[in-house]
Amino acid sequence: MVQTKPNVFRRIYDWTLSLAEKRSAGRWLAAISFTEASFFPVPPDVLLIPLCLGDLRKALKFALICSIASVLGGAAGYAIGAFGWETVQELFYKYIPGFTAEKFDHLMIWYEQWGWPLVFLAGFSPIPYKIFTIASGVLGMAFPQFLIASAVSRSARFFIVAVLIAKFGEPMKVFIDKHFNKLALGFALLLVGGFAALKLL
Repeated sequence: MVQTKPNVFRRIYDWTLSLAEKRSAGRWLAAISFTEASFFPVPPDVLLIPLCLGDLRKALKFALICSIASVLGGAAGYAIGAFGWETVQELFYKYIPGFTAEKFDHLMIWYEQWGWPLVFLAGFSPIPYKIFTIASGVLGMAFPQFLIASAVSRSARFFIVAVLIAKFGEPMKVFIDKHFNKLALGFALLLVGGFAALKLL
């Protein structure tokens, strides 16, 4: 019987899950959470979920790491928008998924009408958070409002994920192992949906 080689997504999942057993797991999670809020294209949930599954007792700790690092990364994104956007915007438009001059211009109009609620929505949804953190800096949104909206929405998102896994961890792990390919496809569609939502702005 010929054994099929696991697909690349399965291998990445297995490798990421193994990080839960390493001392560097928290640092990896913090780094991804921080950079995702300003330029990195992969959301921290990709690492948070398998880390929580790998060690259910640390689920809330991982969510806390994720939340703090993401809010700090959001502040870095705000700083990019406030102090360096004129210099780096072409690089973002060229290399960072979700960034285009047209979408950014549309986002500016929405910000004038809605302000901080957009930051809250972006922090909790699959819409790329980095676009909103940088836009907040470009428009000069009051930093305390930005920080509070980011902290509440990002913490809620990550702690909800961690609590669900901590409560239903083992059955959820079995379910993920059994239906991984379908879940991976669904997660990919969710990310695509977040980017597609920007077209409505």
